[in-house]
Amino acid sequence: MIREIKIKDVKMGGGNPVVLIAGPCVIESEKHAVDHAKAIKDICKKLDFPFIFKSSYDKANRSSVQSYRGPGIDEGLEILAKIKKDVGVPILSDVHCRAELDRAKKVLDIIQVPAFLCRQTDFIIEAAKTKRIVNIKKGQFLAPWDIKNVIEKIESAGNKDIIITERGVSFGYNNLVSDLRALDIMREFGYPVVYDATHSVQLPGGKGIASGGERRFVTGLSRAAVAMGCDGLFLEVHKDPDKAPCDGSNMITLKRLEGLLKETKKIDAIVKR
Repeated sequence: MIREIKIKDVKMGGGNPVVLIAGPCVIESEKHAVDHAKAIKDICKKLDFPFIFKSSYDKANRSSVQSYRGPGIDEGLEILAKIKKDVGVPILSDVHCRAELDRAKKVLDIIQVPAFLCRQTDFIIEAAKTKRIVNIKKGQFLAPWDIKNVIEKIESAGNKDIIITERGVSFGYNNLVSDLRALDIMREFGYPVVYDATHSVQLPGGKGIASGGERRFVTGLSRAAVAMGCDGLFLEVHKDPDKAPCDGSNMITLKRLEGLLKETKKIDAIVKR
């Protein structure tokens, strides 16, 4: 049985309906982040789709020093706190170093460990000690059965509020593919598994100083992942992704979101019936 994780009024795992984790890749401005949170919440409310807002205050793992990273921890956490209070949704964001954990835990409902840090033992244990829910992004270099070692690191700190997120696996250079068997394999460890449909179509470093992406595959992969029984769907969403400062090529448009959620909700109902 998959452990049920409670995030405010949202329940993930334990046979509950699939949950949406969504938002722009990075905070671009307060208005931009708040507008997107409200718009996604309205769509999810209409469809009765559980929703957690995500956006990064700092993308510390960009391809180039020239890449936009976000507003930073001070302004970023203020904006996320405003969204949490005014929009009334749970908040997820990635944290890249131990020094930021004490401040981040005061705002974030879910602390996300980025894929490239999923084997950093000291960082993971400190994240677990915050007593917040920890979402582990499985590194694109990691086999699905190896995530058990990461889970045990979190559990060793007395924390069993764990989510695992699949985001594709490296396949040659500048390319990711999705092995959907990984969703079943990782669910065997007893914790909710989320499928990151937008990062899974990323082409890392594909543009030289930035990542590329193939957003046309997001819809089909999302359907397939929900059909495999995943507990959550992770989508980066933007009103105009082609003008986004990062990850635009793999984000989907806000206009496409409602149709995709309608489809996946129907599939999820069949799978979990």
